[in-house]
Amino acid sequence: MGNCLKINSSDNISLLRGGVSDSNNAQDYVGEQRNAPYIYSELAQPIFFPTPSVSRPASHLSEEEQVKIAKRMGLIQHLPIGTYDGLKKSKKSRECVICMMDFCVEEPVRYLPCMHIYHVRCIDDWLMRSLTCPSCMEPVDAALLNTYETT
Repeated sequence: MGNCLKINSSDNISLLRGGVSDSNNAQDYVGEQRNAPYIYSELAQPIFFPTPSVSRPASHLSEEEQVKIAKRMGLIQHLPIGTYDGLKKSKKSRECVICMMDFCVEEPVRYLPCMHIYHVRCIDDWLMRSLTCPSCMEPVDAALLNTYETT
């Protein structure tokens, strides 16, 4: 799945330029991207995962797949968001297991029904692919629906 951190474009530029990394090359590369053909505009479209192993741009999804993704997004939005307070001292509760980065105090986190916490961006991206907790593999949708049935 990978890391939820943004990639610094200069890192990619140095790889494309054969390891040479200076600001002029970076500026040239940015200029090249602006003048790039419309083919690259397809990369800016959101990519969705109708099933965990299949990814497609939003424009290539069937109506049924779009409805399924909309339902999944609605389900994710019902999961509570809080801020990390830093009070829990165990290693497991200090780190997002998806991106492997420590939580910062006052950082937004999302709570799953199994009480595991993750960065909002990390877990939202994960849940769009698979509706299971990355730590305990508990199905999030079933647990969330059970909480509505008991209240």
